[in-house]
Amino acid sequence: MQRIDVLVVAEKSKVARKLALCLSKGNLQTKRLYDVNVFIFFRKNEKWGILGLAGHIINYDFPKECNRWNSINPKMLFSIEPIKVIRKNCIKYVNVLKELGRHARLVILALDADVEGEGIAFEVIEIIRKINPYVEFKRALFSSLECKEIEDSFNSLREPNIYLASKVYARMKLDLTIGAAFTRALTLSVQRRNSKLLSDGHFLSYGPCQTPVLYLVVNQALKRENFVGKKYYELEVMVDIKGSSIRFISKKRFEKMEEVKKVYEHLQTVKIGIISSAAYIKKSKSPPKPLDTIELERRCSKFLNIRSKNTLDIAESLYRDGMISYPRTETTIYPKSFNFKKILDRLKFDKRYGEYIRLYIKYPLSPTKGNSDDKAHPPIYPIKLVDRKIIVDKYGLKGWKIYDLICRHFLATLSNSAIIEKQKIVLKISDLLFEANGIKIIDEGYWRIYPFERMFEKKLPKVKPGEKAIILKMKILEKKTSPPPFLSEASLLKLMKEYGIGTDATMQEHINTNIKRRYFYIENKKCIPTSLGKTIITTLNSIVPELIRPEVRGNMEKALRRIVYEKIPPEIIIEEVKQKFLKFYEKMEEREETLSKLIINSLIELGENALRNKANFKTAKEFFKQFS
Repeated sequence: MQRIDVLVVAEKSKVARKLALCLSKGNLQTKRLYDVNVFIFFRKNEKWGILGLAGHIINYDFPKECNRWNSINPKMLFSIEPIKVIRKNCIKYVNVLKELGRHARLVILALDADVEGEGIAFEVIEIIRKINPYVEFKRALFSSLECKEIEDSFNSLREPNIYLASKVYARMKLDLTIGAAFTRALTLSVQRRNSKLLSDGHFLSYGPCQTPVLYLVVNQALKRENFVGKKYYELEVMVDIKGSSIRFISKKRFEKMEEVKKVYEHLQTVKIGIISSAAYIKKSKSPPKPLDTIELERRCSKFLNIRSKNTLDIAESLYRDGMISYPRTETTIYPKSFNFKKILDRLKFDKRYGEYIRLYIKYPLSPTKGNSDDKAHPPIYPIKLVDRKIIVDKYGLKGWKIYDLICRHFLATLSNSAIIEKQKIVLKISDLLFEANGIKIIDEGYWRIYPFERMFEKKLPKVKPGEKAIILKMKILEKKTSPPPFLSEASLLKLMKEYGIGTDATMQEHINTNIKRRYFYIENKKCIPTSLGKTIITTLNSIVPELIRPEVRGNMEKALRRIVYEKIPPEIIIEEVKQKFLKFYEKMEEREETLSKLIINSLIELGENALRNKANFKTAKEFFKQFS
């Protein structure tokens, strides 16, 4: 087994097995080496071996002497070069790569076709090249696990892209340095003044993506808290128009009860209203654009109430089982070569989609399109038709809901717009105008297959100006202006994308990190900050707001993109970004005492409140442990 001519490395074992089944036509053996599955077969008179990893093999860390927090000033971390370390539980993969790569003439890097996959590819290159300097490395890129696409990708191998990998490593180094420096600084500052609050490995966490995400959540919550509602009054009138009872609301808002009562009493003597204007305007509601990663996460959160991390985890499993295309993509444009007919021919045998395809999907197709293309993967689409029971048995009801949404979304992108009629009638009673709004669905269009965006119909009768309406009853409505809502996870993901916080592959991780730290939680689709989360953001905002603002991280991502598109050496970008954050650190350092006092006072108050409200906490320290 050690004599492998061609070694193929995939990102996961399940993907490796699928590659082996396709490339070997099913004629393969499974061997165990260092507790790792290796799939062996012969192809073109050569011995091939395929294995799957478990993501990144290598990580970055500081030298051991720098990892004792009290032994080094956190500021010094900005001048210390991180070192490469083998990730926990990845030694076995290193051993397998060395043994199988030792005599190979060719290593095919079949990692995921995104920047992270490119980074892992160069980790494999580094490991094997040390023991086999003459081996050739090639890259296989594919977006689905269909055998034809796999064969095509292995017949058109490419060169690995060092620039994409360099961007990945630069981000890893920066996130380590910035996160470690500020996390240590915040934690040690509190510990020096109140050691009881933070001990036994507990800490105040800062992350260059994590904390701006928290800022977005807290900022919206504070707007809500600081909102001062105002009372106002409206008049509601029920009228009869051509036998239909219609509800109208006064266009004018009244600030005082005395004023609205006076108008109400005057109108009690009026029995007839006159139609002032009537508008019936056709509007089209366009189908959704093809599905990328963030939009899949947003829509599953919004329509299915499934958390973004859960969505991506399930979607990746559906991909590895060959049910959908690769779910980590930034593309919203189908490629010109996309074979729509093949997918439609598969889906039409399902009762949920088949009749719709036969009746409403018409050739020539005119798919919707967005404006982004990562040049790596197409939008997310279903690969094959899978029975509901199979998915539910393996991945639960959430798995089915996600698969079904992907199928319906794909069909929606090939569908006609929905057509509605927006209706508005203005009624004049004495000198006061009242308004009623309605919606009539003229053509359901894509809503037939994509009910998530369907509008509710509320039809008004056809009337003309000058026609009369009989007043049935009238009443005064007391209302209050509403505060802005908490951010939903779908809205948060949209903001993260706008600001450039994280990538399509990591955005849900940054949300999840905040939840694990107990800085905010998600309930009924709402992102609600905890007291600790608000304390961290409000305190940092008063001392060094640059640390938490989302545009700072967005600028960092723009700088990293220069490595790929302008071929700027990563060392230059790393140093530029470090110097910016070093200035933020020095600004925080100047007011370190004020910062620590604010945090300590808030933490003590939080602990005391917990003692009053939670009988199971004996001390404030015990309460705080749950947040670290």
